[in-house]
Amino acid sequence: MTRERKQEFTLKISQANKTQLIVILYEMALIYMEEAKEADHVGNREDFKAALRRTRGCINELIASLCFEYEIAMNLFQLYMYVSRELARAEGKGSAEPVRNAEKIISDLLEAYRKLSKQDISAPVMENAQSVYTGLTYGKKQLLESLSNHGGSRGFSV
Repeated sequence: MTRERKQEFTLKISQANKTQLIVILYEMALIYMEEAKEADHVGNREDFKAALRRTRGCINELIASLCFEYEIAMNLFQLYMYVSRELARAEGKGSAEPVRNAEKIISDLLEAYRKLSKQDISAPVMENAQSVYTGLTYGKKQLLESLSNHGGSRGFSV
């Protein structure tokens, strides 16, 4: 994942509510799956395995976020376990073919959660985080970030 993408995700995470955090995890998992497929295509085994490990990290976070008080959690758990097994199978075979199966599941779940996140109007999980506003300034095509609420207590609280 590029440095710019990591910064983008960091910003999104700092301002996301619970549903948006799930969407972010799905997006990150898909990026890592794409990196695994690219590494497999060029024959780079180390990057392939590293991308699969990062993807499994996202899946493990999704599993940890499940609340089994709700019936749908068990269905999601089974889907996540299937994805996890496919990733393990991809690593064992040294092939990106099983990654494509996992990618299909995560893509479908991402679309569902994107729709759901539009309905979730709850507050961000991180309280007291800085607000960042971006926009064009005086220079042509020059993009600057400005931080609001500079002073006082700026620390994150969850």
